[in-house]
Amino acid sequence: MKNFVEELKWRGMIQDIMPGTEEKLLEGPTAAYVGIDPTADSLHIGHMVSIMILKHFQNCGHKPLALVGGATGMIGDPSMKSQERNLLDEQTLSHNVACIKAQLSKFLDFESDSPNRAELVNNYDWMKGYSFLDFTRDIGKHITVNYMMAKDSVKKRLSSESREGMSFTEFTYQLLQGYDFLYLYEHKGCTLQMGGADQWGNITTGSELIRRILGKEAFALTCPLITKADGGKFGKTEKGNIWLDPQRTSPYQFYQFWLNVSDADAEKYIKIFTMLGKEEIEEAIARHAEAPERRELQKLLAKEVTTMVHGAEEYEKAVAASGMLFGNSTREALKSLDEQTFLDVFGGVPTFEVEASKFPLGVIDLLASETAVFPSKGECRKMIQAGGVSIDKEKVTDINAQIDSESFIDGKYILAQRGKKNYFLIKVI
Repeated sequence: MKNFVEELKWRGMIQDIMPGTEEKLLEGPTAAYVGIDPTADSLHIGHMVSIMILKHFQNCGHKPLALVGGATGMIGDPSMKSQERNLLDEQTLSHNVACIKAQLSKFLDFESDSPNRAELVNNYDWMKGYSFLDFTRDIGKHITVNYMMAKDSVKKRLSSESREGMSFTEFTYQLLQGYDFLYLYEHKGCTLQMGGADQWGNITTGSELIRRILGKEAFALTCPLITKADGGKFGKTEKGNIWLDPQRTSPYQFYQFWLNVSDADAEKYIKIFTMLGKEEIEEAIARHAEAPERRELQKLLAKEVTTMVHGAEEYEKAVAASGMLFGNSTREALKSLDEQTFLDVFGGVPTFEVEASKFPLGVIDLLASETAVFPSKGECRKMIQAGGVSIDKEKVTDINAQIDSESFIDGKYILAQRGKKNYFLIKVI
């Protein structure tokens, strides 16, 4: 067995760890869980640190449990939140849980016959039949209000300027999460709970509950909350979260996110978000330091993470799409892009609309009359004669060329290029 704690330490993935945790894990295979809040039908890259911890845990010979909070998701964790969240209904949560399991399957082995295969558990299964009276009698009496009030997640909300304060519903969250740990300890032999640094209070409530009710010892480990070198929020762009669902964030956008991180962030992220070994990572960092302008570290990071989440084929497509703006791509390669990726690549360029009834249309009329790719027909003619105009990545050599539906990408787009770097999108309506 590999030393799990040692593995996480060199990767910079440990924030807090309860004394005795490493020794417990070295005794033999252990079960541990990470809780995932099913507030959406897709995970985003903010979840990936916890998922990678489970992946390393399984890789080190231990048994990972992924707990989706079908019950706690109905309440909402107050940790790091300034106000109470909207509560989700059972049907929505059920849908979200199914989608999340499919995504987790890309990281964890749920299907093999291995004794340390991963399991997905849903706390709704053991909470749905637990009455309020029974819960408060069996569990609530073991944890004092003083103990709960001392937690940072509670203190911050109560001391905030928000007039709303904290509802009783949210206040009970740490008790419910604590009971999850107790339940999994008793029914799955789970002795360790892991999560983000903001979960330390909730996790230790669970270990305390196990100590007080069962007289047993349980352990806790948290990872740092990931930040960007410039202080910005990790995983957020102008368009919002970077999701693992390709319908929400295309593989091209996903690849671009990792490709565009700073040098400092690439050095940190490649340890956290890939399964590459220490020696390989150190060599890659050293090579990058010799020629940072080549962005080799970012390319390796983007390759590893995109392949892990979306597969090798989608990674190759993303690389090909990335070369569309700057490389000598072909018409065939352009037409091979799906519509979403095509729009991701060229969505930010100047766009014009032309009615379908006007085609076929002379290339000069298209670029200088129907659109403003060129300010005049004369300038357009000169540029074509100089070899500086392309339609759908094919150079236009005839000033009398006709553009028809054969040039339409996905049946409704034309990509015009003026010179090497000026792109224009023409949408056929």
